[in-house]
Order: sequence, then structure tokens, then C-alpha cells
Amino acid sequence: MTPPGIFAQPDFVRLWSVGLIVFVVRWLETLAIGVFVYRDTGSAFAVAMMTMLRMLPMGLFGALLGTIAERVDRRRALIFVVAQMMATSATLAVLAISGRLAIWHLAVACFLNGLNWATDNPIRRAMMGDIVGGERMGRAMSADVASNNSSRMLGPTVGGVLLASVGIEGAFALCALLYVYALWSAIRVTPAGPQASAGTGSILARMRDGLAAVRRDRRLIGTLLVTIIYNMFGWPFSAMVVVIGKDSLGLGPVGIGMLSSTEGIGAFLGAMAVAFWVKPRHYCLAYVGGVALYLCMLIVVAQVPNAVVAATALLFCGVGGAGFAIMQNTIVYLAAPADMRGRVLGILSVCIGTAAIGFFFLGTTAQYFGVVPACTANGVIGLFLVAATWKYWRMI
Repeated sequence: MTPPGIFAQPDFVRLWSVGLIVFVVRWLETLAIGVFVYRDTGSAFAVAMMTMLRMLPMGLFGALLGTIAERVDRRRALIFVVAQMMATSATLAVLAISGRLAIWHLAVACFLNGLNWATDNPIRRAMMGDIVGGERMGRAMSADVASNNSSRMLGPTVGGVLLASVGIEGAFALCALLYVYALWSAIRVTPAGPQASAGTGSILARMRDGLAAVRRDRRLIGTLLVTIIYNMFGWPFSAMVVVIGKDSLGLGPVGIGMLSSTEGIGAFLGAMAVAFWVKPRHYCLAYVGGVALYLCMLIVVAQVPNAVVAATALLFCGVGGAGFAIMQNTIVYLAAPADMRGRVLGILSVCIGTAAIGFFFLGTTAQYFGVVPACTANGVIGLFLVAATWKYWRMI
């Protein structure tokens, strides 16, 4: 008997809906915070640091959270995480409405949201994999990444319009309201039975077991190396779109929001292409090729001061980023031992968290040498490292 489609399973739909709301809010807030901070400070470094603070908890606590996730009730943990993010957005909205919002408030909020974001792979996405099964994990991740990237079409545009019309307080108020629906969806996920403990021993010992599992599997090593390269030299570029849009292209908040949305459009299209056409034998090509395409296109955006060219290149950045994002979680989920998936996905979160280093590096070089040379250098270094690590990722 053919198993039902992933969207015929109510719990998958609820978890997917939670992700969709979180993604919309993430991109909306990223744009709103970036515009607010750059307008207040005029510093590309300060803009990059806001995103770095979102990434830092993944690098610091990803492995720990992944190990803990194997022993806690994931549904309750998800409810707590969504409630925490809702409270953070509501607090920022109140501060903005009262005229007391400061950059340090945004910095704290970015770190807290980053801490919650670090739980996504070992909690929500692991739950999705358990619901749909390993054979349909690629399709489930395609749907999840498609929702992420469709939110990138909507979030930045809405954020730009809100900033231009009602200010940053309207953006955060909308975020808090959206989280209400996400919280309701998380609460409606069917409670699971007692969650089996994956192994025995202390948390540190179990973390060491997870690392040992990665060292034994060259597919995992190659996947994690590519993840580190993308997150250190590719993704940090996203924080500079605000600066490029304002300084190089002369765009206002609405124009910057629309420019940022083109990457989301490309990523949505890329996710759909992966869902319908990419077979398991193509996973490595979609994964590594996506990273290479993204790095090439970011160089074009940085070098060509033309809004149409920049938007087109960002479209292809989105296509490449979608291939990377889908395959990243799919390959790790399928390659990891079933009883260690939480731990290995937590290690994946640590590798994603290396983006904090990338944001700091790009922000620093942009501050001293300019955004265009800094972004171009990132793209070139990233491409060189992808080529240099061929002997590892070819095993995927």
C-alpha cells in the first residue's frame, strides 16, 4: 500500500506550519533590524553583528542541544521555543512603540532567537523525519525549505513596507501576532509516547559518541565540511544586501525589501525543482553545486552596481541556496545512525553556527575595505575551498 503524501499527515502539516511562520518572522525581522541598525549607526559591521548574534548560539550550543533533544519531549520543547520567540517579538514591539528601543535590545533579541533557532534541526525537523520516514525525508525537506524561501519572498517585502509606513514597531507587532498561530500549531501536534533514551551515559559522553559517529562516516565529514564553507563564506553575504541596496544601488526600505525577496523567489523555485526532479543519485550535485552557484552569484551582485543585474543574480543565489539547504539536512538525517540523529543534527547545527565567524569576518573586512571588496573576497575564498575539499565531499 502506498504511504499517504506528506501533506496528508496532519502532524507534518502542523510542524511545517510552525516552520513557515518562524521563517517569515526571521526574514522580516532580519530586514527590519538591518535597516534600523544601519540607519542608526551607518556601520556595515554593526549590521553583520546582528546576524552574527543569531548564529552564535548554534556554534556554541548546537551539539549540546542536539544531545538533550534525544531525551526530552520534543513536542513540549517546541511549544516552549515558539512561546519564547513570541515573547521576544512582543517585547521589542512594546519597546519600539514606547520609543525606548535601542540597539542593545536588538542584540539581546537576536541572541535569544538564535538560541531558539539552534533547536530547529534536532527538534522540529527531527520530528518531521520521524513522521514521514527516511524514504520521504528529501521531499519533506524540500517542502520545508520551499516554505522557508517562499517566506523570503514575503518577509523582506512586508518588512520594507512596514518600515516605510508604520515603522519598526509595526514589524515587531506583526511578528508577535504571527507567532500566535505558530504556537497554536505546535500545541496541536499529537503528543508522542515516551521518548526512548538514545543510549546511556552522561550528556558529554553521548556528545562524544555523536562525534565519533561523524568521524567514522566520510559522507558526514564531507557534508559538514561543505556546510562550514557555505556558512562562513556564502551566507554572511545576506547581511550585506541591505548595505549594497542602500549604498551601491540607492534603494530605500521598500526597494531593499523587494531586492532581498528575489533571492527568496529563486530559492522557492529551486526547492520545487529539487522536490520534483532531484533523485538520490543527484544529492551531491544539488548540494555542492548549489554552494558553488551561490558563491559565484554573490560575486556578481557585489561587482555589478545595477539593480536588475543584482536582482537576477540574487535569484540564482536563491536557487543554489535551496539545493544546499535541502540536501544538507536530508543527507545528514539519512547518513546518521537512527539512534544518534539528534546528536548528529546537533553537530550539523554547530557547523551552521560557524556562520557567526563568517559574519564577524565579513563585517570587519567590509568596515575596513568596503562592502564590494569584502563580498568579492568571500566568494573567491569560498569557491577555492569547495575545490580544495573535493576528496571529502565526493564521497557523499
